[in-house]
Amino acid sequence: MTWSIIARDPATGQFGIAVATRFFAVGARVPYIAAGLGAIATQAFVNPYYGIDGVKLLREGLNVHDVLATLLATDDGRESRQVHIMDASGAIAAHTGRDCIDWCGHLAGSGFSIAGNMLTGPDVLDETAKTYIASDSLPFPRRLLAAMRAGEAAGGDKRGKQSAALVIHGEEEWPALDIRADDHPDPLGELERLERVSQELWVHFRPSMPTRQNPAGNTDRSVIDASIAAARARQS
Repeated sequence: MTWSIIARDPATGQFGIAVATRFFAVGARVPYIAAGLGAIATQAFVNPYYGIDGVKLLREGLNVHDVLATLLATDDGRESRQVHIMDASGAIAAHTGRDCIDWCGHLAGSGFSIAGNMLTGPDVLDETAKTYIASDSLPFPRRLLAAMRAGEAAGGDKRGKQSAALVIHGEEEWPALDIRADDHPDPLGELERLERVSQELWVHFRPSMPTRQNPAGNTDRSVIDASIAAARARQS
């Protein structure tokens, strides 16, 4: 009852997951990212431990195929699950259980993986992929959202729409962007709005947050204010 795209931005190395569904708060359960290592989306009859344990296995150095095999081996409900995984090398592993509801399937490309179930048809994944490939001039968050919009226009979840989410990680354990529409008549449209809002202040504040390399971050408000003022001057 969901479709999602996992991708890695070749320009920045960031991992991103975008997901949409006719179900409540999809962003709370589907996307999981291990910063710099890989990303996992668990869907259909969601098993959150696919994400929780899968991220741990990626951090331990397992390849995506061994991660997937380990997750499936411990789950008697595997035939009702759908999961896809991508690592920093671009390797992809995916599973769609035989009890997932049609239309269901997976599509992999260079630097991205798309999977869905309970969709109107395979065109949802095809159009998501085509638009992602064609939108490489867009900033990474907008590229992911444009791809999902194309999938929605092709039919999306055959029950309709309710929630969507976009999560992007760079090198840090905390996300560079994490936005959700948990219950909305146009959830992808709401994500597009939130992404635009993030450009007003968040993207300028984000570089001042603590990192592993700079645990104190930047607490000089004048630096942050100057960055915001410069960005506004460029836009005017």
